[in-house]
Amino acid sequence: MSKPARDHGGGLDAAIERYGGTRLDWVDLSTGINPVPYPVGDIGPEAWTALPDQAAMNRLLKAARSFWNVPDDAEIVAANGASAIIAKVPYLANHVGGAYIPGPTYNEHAAAVEACGHSWVTDDPDDAYLHVYVHPNNPTGRMWDANRMGGRPLTVIDESFCDMTPGESHIGLTEGPGILVLKSFGKFWGLAGLRLGFAIGAPETLFPVDRYKLPLQTEKKMPIASLVDHLGPWAVSGPAMEIGAKALSDHDWVEKTRARLAKDAKRLDALVDWPLVGGTDLFRTYEVPDAIEMQDRLAKGRVWSRIFPYSKTWLRLGLPAPHQWDQLEAAL
Repeated sequence: MSKPARDHGGGLDAAIERYGGTRLDWVDLSTGINPVPYPVGDIGPEAWTALPDQAAMNRLLKAARSFWNVPDDAEIVAANGASAIIAKVPYLANHVGGAYIPGPTYNEHAAAVEACGHSWVTDDPDDAYLHVYVHPNNPTGRMWDANRMGGRPLTVIDESFCDMTPGESHIGLTEGPGILVLKSFGKFWGLAGLRLGFAIGAPETLFPVDRYKLPLQTEKKMPIASLVDHLGPWAVSGPAMEIGAKALSDHDWVEKTRARLAKDAKRLDALVDWPLVGGTDLFRTYEVPDAIEMQDRLAKGRVWSRIFPYSKTWLRLGLPAPHQWDQLEAAL
């Protein structure tokens, strides 16, 4: 028996089936993805036809190390999207025990813990070998203090939405053990379909396990090395490596994009005129009287939004593309 789909943004096909129209008729604001993506340009034919080689991977990792100011002693692992890494995280510390994931937050972290079979989500931070913080948080935009990070066998900081505010990054914490920072390429660069993500951490990312009196499930192995084993060979496609290395080195595009996103986020706040729960420059979460009713109202104007199973009043909107603002205003 198949499990029900987990709650996410997207799902535009289901909205079309219910409300009509075609994909071209709709403005999909249910995800926090840059609506003006990085221009990928021409991709060399060898990127499509040859197995991904180490030289291409080295170029990608060098660009990532430079862009995120990764400490010299930290290592980087690239994967087929941040979600591929998230799915492996509960296996990395090799412990049986609890995982503390303060919410509401991105639900794939808890789903990965529950799927691994030897861990569980706990509300007690002191009863957890694994801590996960989404920074800034999705959907509230909350920023987590660096002083709260660490002190566990493994602390994961998911910075998928941090590229709009690089000064808030906790990448410097990866100099020490026990910290793994995740980066997503699809959000800020608007290329979610490319599937590219990164894990960054010191080679020795575990504290002594006897400090926490946690039983080992299997023989101890450092998470960075364990992650490479779990992902297997060719974890990133040739086109993704070529595009990623190019985009991470294009600082002019990055600065212009940050300015545009910040301006558009303020424009969206002014347009909807709803109380702001929080968000980032890629998405805004608002308080509305009835989230289901408001989603329905927008959908009748061919605008798809995001609501949440744990709140009757939260509605999240991504940013429209330049040509989509009039349609959003009409739907409102």
